[in-house]
Order: sequence, then structure tokens, then C-alpha cells
Amino acid sequence: MEHPFGKSGRWAAAALVATAALVAGSASGCGFGEDGVDVAKGSGEKKAAELFAANCGGCHTLSAAGVVGTGNNSSRVQGPNLNQRKETVGSVLYAIRNGGYSGAVMPQNILVGKEAEKVARFVARYAGTDVSGGK
Repeated sequence: MEHPFGKSGRWAAAALVATAALVAGSASGCGFGEDGVDVAKGSGEKKAAELFAANCGGCHTLSAAGVVGTGNNSSRVQGPNLNQRKETVGSVLYAIRNGGYSGAVMPQNILVGKEAEKVARFVARYAGTDVSGGK
């Protein structure tokens, strides 16, 4: 029996299934390296590290969260390398709420409430641990 959309319909259906599988597979890996989190599982900071990796790791580098964002990319820096820059809880919360300091690239309120506070404390604790190569 002929496919309702003919031969090209079969190709379109196969392409749709392949695309859906690719999207599903890549969505499961959107955490930008959560497996590389460098804090102890029982430390209470594991969740903050995972939140950072999933929400911030595409642009920001922070070894404690196991992520290398574009902060090391010399052609276009989207987020500072937080290994090389000290931060305070207040400065991180400001950046989270206001889309960074320039407001040009980072989305506002990427995290809110207790999640934002948890990530801010985590970043403040681990940021600047490699200040020798700072930007």
C-alpha cells in the first residue's frame, strides 16, 4: 500500500522521527556538564552546582560546577570566566535579577527565589579560585 503522502511523504516522516530523536537526545544533555560537578554530593552545594551548570554553564566557566562556557572563547565572550573573577552574593544576585551588568546577553531572572540565592552563594564561594589568569 502506498504511503498517503507518496514516496516523499515517507522521507518526510523519517526525517521528522530522526529530528525528534535528535532533539530528545540533545535535550537530555543540556546540563552543560553536570557530571563534572566538583563538590561533594553530601555537601549541600551539589544542587547549587547542578543549577549553575544547567542555567549558567553555557556562557560562564566555573570549575566547581564542572562547566566551561564561552568565557574562555576569545572571539566572543558571552559570560565572564568566574574562575578568574571574585564575586559576592549580592553581585551575583544583581546579575541574575538584571541580566548581568550590561543587560545585553544574559536573560533577566534566569533563576528566582531560593534557587537564585543558592546559586549566588555557590558562585560567591567558588568564583575567583583561579585569579592568576583573570580578565
